[in-house]
Amino acid sequence: MTVRRLCRLAAIVLSIAAAGAYPAWASEVPVISRQISDFRIGSSETRFGPLEFLGGLEMVSSKALFGSLSAIRFRPDQKHFVVVLDTGQWLTGSIERDIKGRLSGLSTVEITPMKNSAGRSFEGKGHMDAEGLAFDGDRVLVSFEQDHRVDVYPDPGFAESRAIGTLPILIPRKMLSDNRGIETITVAPASSPLKGGVVIVSERGLDSDGNRLAAILSGPLKGRFAVARDGSFDVTDGAFLPNGDLLLLERRFNMAEGIGMRLRRVKGADIRPGAVVDGELLLEGNFNSQIDNMEGLDAFQAADGTTHIILVSDDNHSILQRNLMLEFRLSEPAEHKASN
Repeated sequence: MTVRRLCRLAAIVLSIAAAGAYPAWASEVPVISRQISDFRIGSSETRFGPLEFLGGLEMVSSKALFGSLSAIRFRPDQKHFVVVLDTGQWLTGSIERDIKGRLSGLSTVEITPMKNSAGRSFEGKGHMDAEGLAFDGDRVLVSFEQDHRVDVYPDPGFAESRAIGTLPILIPRKMLSDNRGIETITVAPASSPLKGGVVIVSERGLDSDGNRLAAILSGPLKGRFAVARDGSFDVTDGAFLPNGDLLLLERRFNMAEGIGMRLRRVKGADIRPGAVVDGELLLEGNFNSQIDNMEGLDAFQAADGTTHIILVSDDNHSILQRNLMLEFRLSEPAEHKASN
């Protein structure tokens, strides 16, 4: 090999190393989906309190990077979505529906490495353990654990861009353990008392009373609050409803109690600095339900005016776990339809 070719090869290697652990190009991802028709295994029941199960998907791919879905947010068209993977990637795509309107698959799926503020990409957890995701005007907000922070990306252009800023999280990092950090980041409606404020909730960062640490990062009610902890469930995501109430997704997994998930609804008017909030239990699932390691949640208003809730699971790239997407419709009592 000539000196010139050696120099050229060295330049390529150095350019890749400067970009991070691997090249920052998007990868098209084929996804095979199997429809799920029943939420309770072996039961055709679809009504669970105020929630109606509309269907779901179990998803697999030949691409090794597919999996570890940590958070999902839908665009206003309720078709296109953005996901963050806790292995340090963006996943974008669209949902497909069958003739009855049920989830039937994913299309145009791409995976792109995330970049930190220095423009570097890292495959695997540690520097880029992305857990939460939110759209906030012309920016995308991502919460990370281990290296606890909230980074800001431009929208559009987030997948190609480095992080262009970081938000103060208001929670002392020493109160957040490596793998129990900021799992939830979401933005309140502009019409709510929080006036579009950014809200974060920790998975299991606890205050001296054993409540989960949380904070309002912006807006007129900026400050810290707490979310009551009940049993062995941890918060893994959250999303605001149009009226300003906050939905929280909770997960349980231990050898004594097994797998579990819950959905709680916190009144928007209760969220303020210094408060300890709790919420109405909307849904609970266990080993008798079509659930796994449920980590992501989003809510949107469908064309018919009803509120739909989408949940996704993180398979941890384990052959013993599944990538799921579940959809529910929320029935709104009259007292919930008005803004708080």
